[in-house]
Amino acid sequence: MKRILVLVVSALAAVALMFMAWNRNNFFDSEVYYGAVQYWFRDGGMVYDWLKPQSPYGFTYPPFAGLVMSPMSVLPFPIVVVLASAGTVITAGVLVHWLAGPFLRTLKYPLWLTYGVAFFLVLAFEPVRETFSFGQVNMLLLTLVAADMLFGVSKGRWWGGIGIGLATAIKLTPGVFILYLLVTRRWKEAGTAIGAATGATVLAGALFPDASREFWTSALWDTNRVGALDFLSNQSLRGTVARLPWDELESKIWLVLVLATLVWWGLRCYRTRDDVVGGLALTGILGCLISPVTWIHHCVWLIPALIRCVELGWRGASRVPLFLAIGSYLLMTSHLTWLWENPPFPPVQILGSNIYVILSVALLIVTPVGVRKPDPAPEPEKVLAQPASADVP
Repeated sequence: MKRILVLVVSALAAVALMFMAWNRNNFFDSEVYYGAVQYWFRDGGMVYDWLKPQSPYGFTYPPFAGLVMSPMSVLPFPIVVVLASAGTVITAGVLVHWLAGPFLRTLKYPLWLTYGVAFFLVLAFEPVRETFSFGQVNMLLLTLVAADMLFGVSKGRWWGGIGIGLATAIKLTPGVFILYLLVTRRWKEAGTAIGAATGATVLAGALFPDASREFWTSALWDTNRVGALDFLSNQSLRGTVARLPWDELESKIWLVLVLATLVWWGLRCYRTRDDVVGGLALTGILGCLISPVTWIHHCVWLIPALIRCVELGWRGASRVPLFLAIGSYLLMTSHLTWLWENPPFPPVQILGSNIYVILSVALLIVTPVGVRKPDPAPEPEKVLAQPASADVP
């Protein structure tokens, strides 16, 4: 029996590694970060003026993100790639431990098996693969916010909210978690998050006034810097509307959809404010849906919801969340949506080109919340002190 279990984990590991070895994006985003930071810190140029050669893409994050990435100005690019890749893999293991660990430890299987299966399933998840192959920062930001929610906000620590604030100063989309703190009436944590985001932004502004002025007055509003809204990889409500043949009504339809999504999310979070893990799951979904641009690699923010659906669907009276999580994972990992990259293929195109959006809406509706208080989780420093075989396979 043990040999069979070893074969199962080995097979999953082989599939995950095969997916990650198929690096179709060639660390594109890491090249953008690297080139922009080099141009800024070494060549004395304006970071938002730099564009990747033979492309319209440049640095799109706030100046504080550039400050955080400033070591790239002295590191060789291969080292940057190694660090970005290792960060994605390590944070995948940490998130499995934090979010799925309490559930995995209740199963009647060896921990090396349950952790191994969960870890390699996360690595094989297409948004994680895309984060790896682009050299993106999504998993790092998700881990920073999750740590804050699990160990700061949920426990009422004085520093609760700082991680959310710093993540927002690096990339604006985690700011939806500040909205979560406000909706759930966590005024102190919301103030801390706003203060951290403001402090980091002011620091960057003081150090780099020209870059800050350029970002907040020009680069932030230039949608051409991030790509076409109707591109298939944009799996947000805005992307879905942009792919519909109603150009004149796009903005109005999108506004109605965003407001409806916010109302539903707000009601669920407000009524279950003690369930911080559920709030993390729902707010991650919200960010993916209402952001104007949610590339597929941004959908790592759905991981907490998928884990929550598996855990409570497994334990609960209803199996619907479990089946939804399994179906969502398989469809999102299958690369199926890319069949509709070159339209038109109506009428199935409406479904196929918006797989992530449709499943995100379903997760926002079905993900169980408020059913229990968060399970006790180890402090981050204790996690780091445990053997790697029990934490990050």
